[in-house]
Amino acid sequence: MQPLNIEFNNSNKAKYLQVADALRGSIVKGDIAPGTKLSSARVMAQTYQLNRHTIMNALQLLVAEGWLESHERSGYSVTQTLPIQSSVNCEHTPVLTPKPYKFATELAVPVPAMNLKDYVYNFAGGLPDLNSFPYKEFKRSMSHVFNHLDTSKLHYGDIAGVSELKAQISDYLHKTRNLKASDLLVCNGSQEALFLISKAFISKDDFVAVETLGYPPARKAFAACGAQLIDIKQDECGLCVDDLKAQLKRYPIKMLYLTPLHQYPTTVTLSPTRRMQIYQLCYEYGVMIVEDDYDHEFHYRCQPLQPMAGDDPAGIIIYLSTFSKIMFSGARIGYICAAPEVLAQLTAWKQLMNHKNDVVMQLAVAHLMQEGGFERHLKRMTKHYKQRYEAMDNTLALLQSQGLPIEYKKPDGGMAMWVNLNKNTSNIKQAMQSKSLYLQAESEFYFADSVRSLMPKQYSYVRLGFAGQSVEAMKQGLKLITEYK
Repeated sequence: MQPLNIEFNNSNKAKYLQVADALRGSIVKGDIAPGTKLSSARVMAQTYQLNRHTIMNALQLLVAEGWLESHERSGYSVTQTLPIQSSVNCEHTPVLTPKPYKFATELAVPVPAMNLKDYVYNFAGGLPDLNSFPYKEFKRSMSHVFNHLDTSKLHYGDIAGVSELKAQISDYLHKTRNLKASDLLVCNGSQEALFLISKAFISKDDFVAVETLGYPPARKAFAACGAQLIDIKQDECGLCVDDLKAQLKRYPIKMLYLTPLHQYPTTVTLSPTRRMQIYQLCYEYGVMIVEDDYDHEFHYRCQPLQPMAGDDPAGIIIYLSTFSKIMFSGARIGYICAAPEVLAQLTAWKQLMNHKNDVVMQLAVAHLMQEGGFERHLKRMTKHYKQRYEAMDNTLALLQSQGLPIEYKKPDGGMAMWVNLNKNTSNIKQAMQSKSLYLQAESEFYFADSVRSLMPKQYSYVRLGFAGQSVEAMKQGLKLITEYK
């Protein structure tokens, strides 16, 4: 394919959209014929001096629009039947201008999900070691399900989750977290849980308090359902109680979203004293607490604190967690524990969305838990991740001793570390992608549309996951990160 003439002079339009416009225009004009195989994304990136992910975003957008086809291992080609071929080829057929859609709420088009194969070094903060999962043992659990299947379970029903899995999760929570759940709702991961909570409890212009640095998908779920987000200050010990109290007096806050065990993204563990003070304030002001305990299992320096939901006499906490960090995110197993009337509403909303979760997956996970495979895997991975946690700590300490201005606090647990590079990290993510390295930069964890935004003037932190790659890859990747200027 001959290189296109693309002039990147529109500062208001993303470069991947400009690439997509140029390709689409060439196809419409006939400069690129149907069936033509395009150059690889890597070659196009070199030709136009762009990041390969910018090219990939453009190509995948055109696939979604119907202009291109994606072929495994052979790249992209122009479709044989174009979306507007009849208008292009027939001079008497008028070209129709689509009318704009009227969305109730218009969301930003999501960027393509991270492809693990695109990176040699991967510092994603919540990425488990997928190579260490006991797939053969889990396959036996899958076989057990089909060999002993009650086919009635494959029909509608069990909206809140199959009884076998709910019983196993309840026992697990009581044993490992001292959390007594009289009932729970099984969800397609924690993101569905967050969206269900948002749909059930947030009305337009309701105020939701969040940690200033926080989990972006949670904020997006709240905002999509009409919430106005109020940033609450953080310090080296977590959420600032005095600032929460000040904002409760100023705004009629309805909900507080917290990640108290391993604060996302800073990894700070909220102290028992602050937890109690926050709970008392929320009770006094009639605020419900959403406690997201996303990686409770991985705590290394001491026993993890009991969830706040474990001592909730007023029933104001909605507790959610996930198996994505223990197993793999594709399993889509998350769950919510809350008061019965809360679960009833959330279950009703879930029925509107998708009726139920994958029954076979639920039963297989329940069998794995019942037979002890889940707990054995968890123990192996906790030991495994602790070794990688210590290795990252040792490597960062070594870099400090060599004079690099790195600052960090070793967390009590989790799957990542929050590291201050003491240099501007505004563009580090893009720079590292060109070196086949994935990381999360500080700027990703602020919400620009917050009613009370506390974004800094300059960013200097990165979140570095240590669980999902080898120690050797981690060391080599850290060398590339510290060389960034």
